[in-house]
Amino acid sequence: MPELPEVEVTRRGIAEPLRGAKVVTLRLGKPLRWPLGQRPDALVGSIIGGVGRRGKYLWLSLLGGRAPGGLLLHLGMSGSLALTEQAPAPGPHDHFDLVTDRGTLRLTDPRRFGAVVWSPALDAAPASRLLAGLGPEPFDDALTAESFHAALHRRRAPIKAVLLGGEAVVGAGNIYACEALHTAGIHPATRADRISRPRAARLLDAVRTTLARALELGGSTLRDFRDAHGIDGAYQAEAQVYGRAGLPCGRCGATVRRVVQGQRATYFCPGCQKR
Repeated sequence: MPELPEVEVTRRGIAEPLRGAKVVTLRLGKPLRWPLGQRPDALVGSIIGGVGRRGKYLWLSLLGGRAPGGLLLHLGMSGSLALTEQAPAPGPHDHFDLVTDRGTLRLTDPRRFGAVVWSPALDAAPASRLLAGLGPEPFDDALTAESFHAALHRRRAPIKAVLLGGEAVVGAGNIYACEALHTAGIHPATRADRISRPRAARLLDAVRTTLARALELGGSTLRDFRDAHGIDGAYQAEAQVYGRAGLPCGRCGATVRRVVQGQRATYFCPGCQKR
């Protein structure tokens, strides 16, 4: 599933090329998770402003035209966005084309859990409703070790589940939650409210360094993800525990284990990750 680094890599790949582009037409394929919520022809003539990100959502602002506002996009479980000068004929998994005078932005999503939703503004429905449950961004200065510890202290669930929930901090999806917990030396089944303030500070730092490194490497490509120019991510080659069940931990030599938590695979080292 594309996580925060993959979404941010995508945003960086399309933001400048699309800034100021004029929408020529919009094509919808098979239904995605939610309906567009606007007539496609109402977006023709709009000018694309900035391309922002909130959590795993992208926001393409649309200026002018008959439906000013923007498009909120989510890549779902298997989606990716590609920006090409001349897109080929759509295939069976190509479900959305935003055709502009600077190229076509295409959403390819084999499992169709992604979404493209029009909203009059980020702080208006439906965008505001979809974003309401998101916690602070990992690199936001307002997110401190103290506020992060306080958020963990309010939750009795295992720390891995809390990270995936995105209320204490957004963006630490399955791959990066496993890696950050390993870096911080915290067992994934540890109850969040039992993590001390120093360990919470260490975990927050691990989340930030893990996500920053993933951004440097273009994210992770396990199955479907490609950036906006078709390039694979490379972070998976540096993973210390994710996908390494049965192999030795590079830090202590213990055998990396795989368990299932909340229907998601969790990888950890029993030697250096303590409850």
